[in-house]
Amino acid sequence: MADKSSQGEPKPEAQFAKRIDPTKEALTREQLQFIRQVELAQWKKKSAKLRGRNVATGLAIGAVVLGIYGYTFYSVSQERVMEEIDEEARAAKLQAPKTGAN
Repeated sequence: MADKSSQGEPKPEAQFAKRIDPTKEALTREQLQFIRQVELAQWKKKSAKLRGRNVATGLAIGAVVLGIYGYTFYSVSQERVMEEIDEEARAAKLQAPKTGAN
């Protein structure tokens, strides 16, 4: 039979990325500094993603607000046009001579 370690299974003594608690374990200054560097790199990576998402969300919300604002102005201007048409129709009705059919 073949040896289990040659089949690609990890060896039990090889611990990769073991979680540690810096408050409980005695770590050297170099290890603590390395931990801080890694945490800072991870934070920068995550903050770049969040910044991009925040910008996209802000632009989407801004576009919706501007769309509503623009539509409101468009609707109000249409109402004024309709009022002018109504006034013209009233004026034309008053100027038309009355006949027996009216």
